[in-house]
Amino acid sequence: MRTLLLLLLFIYEARSHAVSTPNFVLLMADDLGIGDPGCYGNKTLRTPNIDRLARGGVKLTQHLAASPLCTPSRAAFMTGRYPIRSGMASRSQVGVFVFSASSGGLPHSEITFAKLLKNRGYSTALIGKWHLGTSCHNRTDLCHHPLSHGFDYFHGLPVTNLRDCKPGEGSVFSRASPRSLLFRNAKTPFLLVLAFLHMHTALFSSKDFAGKSKHGAYGDAAEEMDWSVGQILDVLDELKLANNTLVYFSSDQGAHVEEVTVKGEGHGGSNGIYKGGKANNWEGGIRVPGILRWPGVIQAGLEIDEPTSNMDIFPTVVKLAGSPLPEDRIIDGRDLMPLLQGRSHRSDHEFLFHYCNFYLNAVRWHPHNSTSIWKAFFFTPKFFPEGANGCFTTHVCFCHGQYVTYHDPPLLFDISQDPRERNPLTPTSQPRFREILETMQEAAARHAETLRDVPNQLSLGNLIWKPWLQMCCSSSGLSCQCDWEKQVGRGSR
Repeated sequence: MRTLLLLLLFIYEARSHAVSTPNFVLLMADDLGIGDPGCYGNKTLRTPNIDRLARGGVKLTQHLAASPLCTPSRAAFMTGRYPIRSGMASRSQVGVFVFSASSGGLPHSEITFAKLLKNRGYSTALIGKWHLGTSCHNRTDLCHHPLSHGFDYFHGLPVTNLRDCKPGEGSVFSRASPRSLLFRNAKTPFLLVLAFLHMHTALFSSKDFAGKSKHGAYGDAAEEMDWSVGQILDVLDELKLANNTLVYFSSDQGAHVEEVTVKGEGHGGSNGIYKGGKANNWEGGIRVPGILRWPGVIQAGLEIDEPTSNMDIFPTVVKLAGSPLPEDRIIDGRDLMPLLQGRSHRSDHEFLFHYCNFYLNAVRWHPHNSTSIWKAFFFTPKFFPEGANGCFTTHVCFCHGQYVTYHDPPLLFDISQDPRERNPLTPTSQPRFREILETMQEAAARHAETLRDVPNQLSLGNLIWKPWLQMCCSSSGLSCQCDWEKQVGRGSR
């Protein structure tokens, strides 16, 4: 409840002014499957507020995460760039940051949409999960922290929710001070990124939602998250800000299908009809909810089945805020507004590249003047046990070595006809088989030529726990709570 109050106060400050540029509320769930919200087909999990958002805006049915893991996906979302460009793509089995006292993170040289909007006079806040690093050399340099990447205010979790955070049953936000947001300039437009801890384990929900859903602890948490989405939408309506606010809702990747407790209770969500899930590039791992609402600007109730990416939010938001895109780097995202407003009926993405950590895993091709969407896999994870829909022995699928099967020629699907990825094409079933693969391999080669060597932020040296970087806790354990505001007396941190 205190977290919600923080959000409401942040929005409240914008109520008294009219702005020429829109406000932005970007809602990012964690590990929510595309099969979980009602507007994407779920009949038993209650998500009336996410559904309400979809009815009032555009629902993207082929919205894709740039990576099927938290850290690289969020780096791509913030920068509009494939995570390999910023060194946020691991060459080892560990593809995300596990410790707050690691030295890797989103490099300061990267430009986030928050940084560009702050330069345009926006008030910017990130509430919730960051997972893109904290410090480099000492516990106070905060070189990777949200405050170093364009956010005026951050309140939340620098890494991720973990199972060992559950003992005590308390919220990670329980020590928040609502007054800390009241210092803002009330006459500026705002960017609010609300990065939910839901639906990553350890699952938690308040007493008002615990035990109320038809899907156990996962359903309880999902329905609580939906309620909080509704609270945000209600405040925008009450303060008459809805018509000047672009709201975006998505998930950082697909549901974690291997998330099963020792008691056998499934704590992962639903990826609907799609194969696989979190940590792999089958459609279940990367096809995520994508909803955008801006009343009077974006047509209500529209459904778009064109390939889009979470990287597209960067150029969309930046252009709407009146900022030029950076010219000194490649931006892989594409402005969504022509597609959302019906000025274009085709995605600007002819090719999309799907990485499994550092390794190019698959290529998607949507040819001009064609309804086909080809997807070619260079390797696929070995699901186990045999016949399973995930890698249950290792808890997530890995990206190289004995854990994958390499394909020569690549495994080819037509996603437009076979979204479940059950029937790989052959030269017999598809006469253009070799021509299609040759075109996709040439595109992959051209893409590879645009990549530059950058420091590996997820190297072993950057991943390991460093006691001198632990901000304010003496314990070396993963679970660590502290009140940074009280310890250093800096309300914005």
